[in-house]
Amino acid sequence: MAGSGVTESLVSAWELGKRKTSLRYRGILCSIYDMSPEQLFADQDGPDVSLALVAGPDWTAHAVRLLPSYDELLGALEDIVRGAHHCLVAAGSRSRDVPYLAEIERVLKERSRLVHYRLLFGPPRWQLLKDHLVRLLELRDPDSWEQGIKTLHIGICEDPWEPARFFCASERRAVVMLPSLTTAGNFDCGVLLLDPSDALSLVQHGKQLYPGMRKLETLDAVRELRVLQ
Repeated sequence: MAGSGVTESLVSAWELGKRKTSLRYRGILCSIYDMSPEQLFADQDGPDVSLALVAGPDWTAHAVRLLPSYDELLGALEDIVRGAHHCLVAAGSRSRDVPYLAEIERVLKERSRLVHYRLLFGPPRWQLLKDHLVRLLELRDPDSWEQGIKTLHIGICEDPWEPARFFCASERRAVVMLPSLTTAGNFDCGVLLLDPSDALSLVQHGKQLYPGMRKLETLDAVRELRVLQ
């Protein structure tokens, strides 16, 4: 483990339970022993354990948490929306969760300077999402610069070869929605990104997608959208 910063005394402290391994060292150890965090650190954690994913040659650890159920996913999405004060990006055309969509509308109404990006990949799958877009435009004028910034951005990617994204990100945390663990065709579980720097990276990802999309920033443009189901 040369060059990793792991010393004999540090390993001894871990083994004796005197110290808990940090996310950075967990990532290094998982890579060395080719084992999951649940296997290596079961003695240090309770049942609700966050994972440390390692990426790149610098052994950077990314704190994440699996959201294996719909209830956990929905709760995390609502928490992200409630915690957004500067920017909120929601990507995907499958949203139909009324509490989640209602929470977005609530925070936009209460926080006039919160910048919101709603990015669609193809037409909305549900009428509920189309109705939500209409309400966003009733709450905010995308052409208004009253706050000194443009606070509402709605766009749609119509390129069938462009992969869809399903995520919600604020300046603090982010969730990436994943295909269901139980039902084909659904996206009812996900991964929670706990590190603000990772969440901000996903916010930037959404901001970079928006300029290449067709804008849906008038009521007529939204009302002309077809709904898939």
